[in-house]
Amino acid sequence: MSKELKKREEIDEKYKWNLNDIYEDDQKFETELDNVLVEVKKIKEIKDDFTDSADKLLSSLNKIIKIEEKTAKLYTYAHMKYDQNTQNEKYQSYKNKAMMVYNKLSNSTAFMVPAIIQLGEEKLESYKSENEELEFFNHFFDNILRQKEHYLSAEEEKILALAGEVTQSSENIFSMLNNADLEFPLIKDENNEELRLTHGRYIDLLKNENRRVREDAFEGMHGEYEDLENAFAAVLDSSVKGDVFYARARKYDSALESALDNDNISTAVYNNLIDTVSDNLEPLHQYMKLKKEMLKLDELHIYDTYTPLIKEIDLKFKYQETKDIIKEAVKPLGEDYINKVEEGFNSGWIDVYENKGKRSGAYSSGCYGVHPYILMNYTQDISNLFTLIHEMGHAMHSYYANKNQPYLYADYKIFVAEVASTLNENLLLDYMLDNAESREEKLYLLNYFLEGFRGTVYRQTMFAEFEKMIHESVESGESLTSQAMKTMYRKLNQKYFGEVLVIDQKLDYEWARIPHFYYNFYVYKYATGYSAAAALADKIQSEGPETAANYLEFLKAGGSDYPLNILRKAGVDMEKSDAIENAAAKFKKYLKQLQELI
Repeated sequence: MSKELKKREEIDEKYKWNLNDIYEDDQKFETELDNVLVEVKKIKEIKDDFTDSADKLLSSLNKIIKIEEKTAKLYTYAHMKYDQNTQNEKYQSYKNKAMMVYNKLSNSTAFMVPAIIQLGEEKLESYKSENEELEFFNHFFDNILRQKEHYLSAEEEKILALAGEVTQSSENIFSMLNNADLEFPLIKDENNEELRLTHGRYIDLLKNENRRVREDAFEGMHGEYEDLENAFAAVLDSSVKGDVFYARARKYDSALESALDNDNISTAVYNNLIDTVSDNLEPLHQYMKLKKEMLKLDELHIYDTYTPLIKEIDLKFKYQETKDIIKEAVKPLGEDYINKVEEGFNSGWIDVYENKGKRSGAYSSGCYGVHPYILMNYTQDISNLFTLIHEMGHAMHSYYANKNQPYLYADYKIFVAEVASTLNENLLLDYMLDNAESREEKLYLLNYFLEGFRGTVYRQTMFAEFEKMIHESVESGESLTSQAMKTMYRKLNQKYFGEVLVIDQKLDYEWARIPHFYYNFYVYKYATGYSAAAALADKIQSEGPETAANYLEFLKAGGSDYPLNILRKAGVDMEKSDAIENAAAKFKKYLKQLQELI
């Protein structure tokens, strides 16, 4: 392996994405950027008479949507050009300019939603009878008008917007404390050499075979939060009070209801997740006991739970092999899906290898009217194979949505986004288990699933329950002191991980380092998406082509309906417990298989 990364130009073209499918060249991008800026400036000309007539409303909406589509295309090209080499100042400038256009567009169209609410349902219906083309906007209008009671007067909305600069500061303060001000201690690794503990190194250190290293990392990390416990408590208390303030200002019964309403998700979905996972904790408790036994520990601590039960095995996959493996794995989804995967591999969708300056990680991106793209930094280990099929799931979701929906309804909500990607991972796991060539390989794959489920369903649901508890505490008039949150968090760890886990005093401070608690009821979507994906994957495998066809309709639907409705049509009702029960049953099944193989 070369000591130095290759430069971008040294990577073979067949392993790079083709951004010329978006714009022919940079000059075309620059010309379009100038044109769109002019168009954004002209939006103010339609503001005053936006809703004066049916025809005016129709033409204005079409004009704004077209500008939005062009702006999204500009940003997609700019950010991906930048991501392929972040050291290139030209593309840093492109990205900044594209974001500037986005901000100008957002400011220029701020009048639109209040104007439609002011127009009202009755007048809208009369406009539709005058011009039937407005029927196209039915879901768009419905999504605005269903929340009309939660919008305030223009002056009140202005006050709320101004308050945002204050209420949103909590996340910024947390970020500064967490990322800039905290300095974690030096600890000694397994070779007794000193290294600085950091956020980035923490999980890797928890996976270390040397228990002393794991414990030192855990103690060192949480000791810093203990030293600043009152500061972190005050910041999180402020953030939660901000959520409660906005919910009350907009006349919601709770901060939870307010947060979920943007996706038109009922609180029943959130509560159902917590209740159903809580009823299915016994398999997790068994898994914790198995970890203790297999690791031959006298006591199981939280810093032991990340240690792999199965040692890393030499499962390497050359990139050239991945296409055939992924095509085989997604066979249950039908020929059309397989053919599109083939097209993705062969038509400049994927930027495969790391190069000097390239953005780290992986993602799927794209814009309407052009095929999706996938950024990878591919290495041959098994986790990269799972990452690739995960991102291909997102890409296929975008492909089908864009092909079957107009721009206005192509974009899908985050609530359903992880379903398409995680379903692919489930299919890959099942395929690889069926084709595992050794006991060690099968053990590794089973443990891979169990760890993913533990981290995504059980842990994120525990986080979701903690979020609910701290918001309800503030809503009942209490302040979130450090002591109150430590008590809540300890009870949740005892509940979720069972009696086998020794709850260290330092674990009581873990809530202080979780950035997701500042995202206003976001983490539950990880658990619901994972559960829905697991349930759908099993249904497709057991029921065959008809269920697979329903799933493709789910992909094609994009954002043309509310997330819960789209999922129901695919065969999963997240207001009921079935999907989460099925996902828990899958965890239990694979845990049993693991126990039988040991």
